[in-house]
Amino acid sequence: MIRAALAATLSGLWGVYSGFELCESAALPNSEEYLDSEKYQLRAWDWNRPGNIVTEITVLNRIRRANPALQTHLDVNFLPAHNDHILFFEKANASRDNVVLVAINLDPFNEQGADIELPWQTLERWGMHKWDAVAVEDQVTGERFEWRGRRQHVRLNPHSLPFAIWRISPTWGLPKPQPNDQA
Repeated sequence: MIRAALAATLSGLWGVYSGFELCESAALPNSEEYLDSEKYQLRAWDWNRPGNIVTEITVLNRIRRANPALQTHLDVNFLPAHNDHILFFEKANASRDNVVLVAINLDPFNEQGADIELPWQTLERWGMHKWDAVAVEDQVTGERFEWRGRRQHVRLNPHSLPFAIWRISPTWGLPKPQPNDQA
């Protein structure tokens, strides 16, 4: 799933060989090729066997179709994640009306957490200030919420879902807090 998330979100073009969803990854000795690849033989696959990642690949494909920013290799901006096991980046289309943030746990064995920093240049372009709310839509679940402040915290478990993909935009028409507002 980590390799699929990296390829699906960083590359403008991506595809998987038949059987990837079933986690077929035994390598040929002294080669970058896979053992028992359909390149060398026809295979009948049991697409429902345990351990498959068919659902996750389907989700990644749905997210790519919905976000033009993920359909190009251009406009990648790597952002601070205060943990070397978390890769965090922003991708945006040319008009910047589709801005996507991606966090991926690169540790295949352990849950990792990190403070991540939102892209200040994007917030400035939107005319936003340090504590203005940013509208966030989780691209996996569809959940909508707000983030306030540049720094957020994320936890990613490689055994469930080692990545998170969010679409961000200025708030959904909510009033910005005024500097003199009392909480």
